[in-house]
Amino acid sequence: MLKKFYERRLAQSLEEIPRNVCFMVSEEEVLNAPGKIVDLARWSKELGIATLIIHIRTTSARNVQTILPELRRLASLARVEIHSRGGSEQFGSGDLQILIAIDMSGKDEIAAAIRSMAEEGISPGEVDEELFRSYLTIRTEPDLVIKTGGDQLTDFLIWQSVYSELFFTDINWDTFRKVDFLRALRDYQIRVRRFGR
Repeated sequence: MLKKFYERRLAQSLEEIPRNVCFMVSEEEVLNAPGKIVDLARWSKELGIATLIIHIRTTSARNVQTILPELRRLASLARVEIHSRGGSEQFGSGDLQILIAIDMSGKDEIAAAIRSMAEEGISPGEVDEELFRSYLTIRTEPDLVIKTGGDQLTDFLIWQSVYSELFFTDINWDTFRKVDFLRALRDYQIRVRRFGR
């Protein structure tokens, strides 16, 4: 009862919700608590977040394949794109977009974008930020990147997250609650974003 009241008060105190939020998690975290992605989707939808990005760092994408049935539950909540080195799939509908990247690195994504532009014969003089962004797998720039647990960040989204706010929490993925999400959003709203200036 008290927890729900506190959650409600926290949610009401939020005046500026980030449009795009990214979580960076490990394979082990997701395998231990695959349902947490569904929780995050529900919370994001309730709060009016436009895009939820989840990067799953893994040593083998095959290990994460076991959670695909859980990820497909997201179809009732959002438009979902799952990207991995093995390909991409899309399903679902709704206002919330969820982008899930499995076993992808930022360096690989940038190299693939450059390779694609070269294969299409795009001259160096034609390349600008907008064109380059159009060749990236994930084109959304997160306003807020949340890292749970004790692991370090990966290089994923190194292009897209250059101006993102970073939030680190010692709370592990499997015990991450809605109140923890709301605290991260509260922290975001009190920051002065400079966008590299």
